[in-house]
Amino acid sequence: MAQVAVVGGGWAGLAAALALKEAGVDFLLLEAAPRLGGKVFTHRGEGLLVEGGPDASVRYKKEVLELGERLGLTPIGTLPARPAAYILRRGKAHPLPEGLLQIVPGDLRGLARTSLLSLPGKLRALYDLLLPRGGKEDESLWAFVTRRLGREVYEALVAPLAGGIYGGEPEELSMRAAFPQLLELERRHRSLLLGALRARKARGSREGGSLFFSFQEGLAALTRRLAEALGERILLATPALGLEAGKGGYRLHTPRGVLEAEAVVLATPAPQAAALLRPFLPEATALLKGIPHTPAATVSLAFPEDLPVGGHGLLIAKGEGYRVRGFTWTHRKWPGRAPEGWSLVRGYFSGEAARLSEAELARVALEDLRRFLGREVRPARTFAFRFPEGMPAYRVGHLERMDRLEMTLLKAPGLFLAGNYLQGVGLPEVVRSGRRAAERALGYLALTPTP
Repeated sequence: MAQVAVVGGGWAGLAAALALKEAGVDFLLLEAAPRLGGKVFTHRGEGLLVEGGPDASVRYKKEVLELGERLGLTPIGTLPARPAAYILRRGKAHPLPEGLLQIVPGDLRGLARTSLLSLPGKLRALYDLLLPRGGKEDESLWAFVTRRLGREVYEALVAPLAGGIYGGEPEELSMRAAFPQLLELERRHRSLLLGALRARKARGSREGGSLFFSFQEGLAALTRRLAEALGERILLATPALGLEAGKGGYRLHTPRGVLEAEAVVLATPAPQAAALLRPFLPEATALLKGIPHTPAATVSLAFPEDLPVGGHGLLIAKGEGYRVRGFTWTHRKWPGRAPEGWSLVRGYFSGEAARLSEAELARVALEDLRRFLGREVRPARTFAFRFPEGMPAYRVGHLERMDRLEMTLLKAPGLFLAGNYLQGVGLPEVVRSGRRAAERALGYLALTPTP
C-alpha cells in the first residue's frame, strides 16, 4: 500500500510525484500510456527536433524555469527576430504591434504604427482612454475587449492571439479565469490601455526573444529528468480503470491488479477524472464534464530548402479561408531544430479541423502552407500529432465551477486534483497545480492517524 497514488504522468503528475518524493512520502505514479509527459512530446531524428505539443514555456512564470535548472537543464531562448510574429488578415501578413501585454496593446506608439488596424479601428481603441470602468465581476473575452477597445481590435488582434493559447473560438472565454490580469488593469487604472502601458513598463519589454524558452533537447528533456529523479516508483502502460473510496484509503483497479493508497492525486485530463469519480462523487463528475474541451493537433513539415518566411510564425485571423490556425517557423524560432539550409514548419489546428485523421491533417497543413507561400513546396518529412481531449475552455463562471468542485471534494478526504483544467492551461500553471495537489496530500497525511 502506497501512501499516495498519483494517477497521470504528464507534467502535473510528475511535479506532484517529485514533491511527494522530496517530502519522503511513499508514492506510486500510474500512467496509462507507454511514455511519460502527456501533451509534451519531443521527436528527434535525422537532424530534426519536433515538438508534438507545446514548444515553449515563459520566463516570467518561474515554475518550469526553476524546475529545469534544479534538475540540471539550461534554458535556451528563441532566436532574435523583429518582428517576432505576424497575423494574416485580409490576405496580408501584418507584424504584431510592438509592446503587447499578453494579448492587448501596451504601447500607444505601437498601436498607432501597426498596419493590422485601420485608422477608425485605432481611434476606437483610443476611446478606451475616456471610458469608465466596467461594473461586472466577470465577462467574456469578446464582451470585455469590444467594450474597451472595439470590435476590430478583437477580430484582428485579440482573437488570433487568444485562439493560439486556448484553441477553438475564444469569444466565450472568461476574463476572470483566463485573463485576470487584464481585468485587474481596468479596475486599478480605469483605462485598459493606460494600465497595460504601466504594467509593461514595470515588467520590462519582452521584445528580442526574451519571453519564451525551451531546452536544447526539447521540452521532453525535462520529462526525462523528472523520471530519473522519481526512480522506480513509476508504472507505465497502467491505466486506472476504476477508483473506489474505502475506509482509510482508496482502491485503484488496474490491469496489474488492485492497488491501495491512503491518498490519491488525480493528474489526468478532466474527462478521465470525471469517469473515475462517477461511482462515489457524481456531483464532481457533473462539474468536470461541464468544462468544454477543444480538440487540438499539430503537423510539422520538414523541407530541404530555405522557405521565404519571416519572424517566428504566423497567426491567421478568422475568415481568411485557412483551416490551420497558425504556423510556427520552427527553424527560425529555435536553434538546432533542423539541419543547415532546411526549413521546419509547424501548423496548429483546433476545433473540428483537429478531428481529422493524421493523413488528412498533413494534407490540409501542406495545402494551407502552399497557399500562403504562393508556390508549390514538397516536404521531405511529415509529423502529425493529435490531442482529442485538447484544451479546456475557461468559460464565464469557470472559477465558480472550480469553487463548487472544491466543496464537493470535501466529501472525499484524501482525494486531490491537478491539471490544466483547474486554474491555468500553461506549463507553469500545470506544474504549479501538481505541486499544490502534493502539498494538500502531505497535509492530509500529516493529519491522518497512522493505522
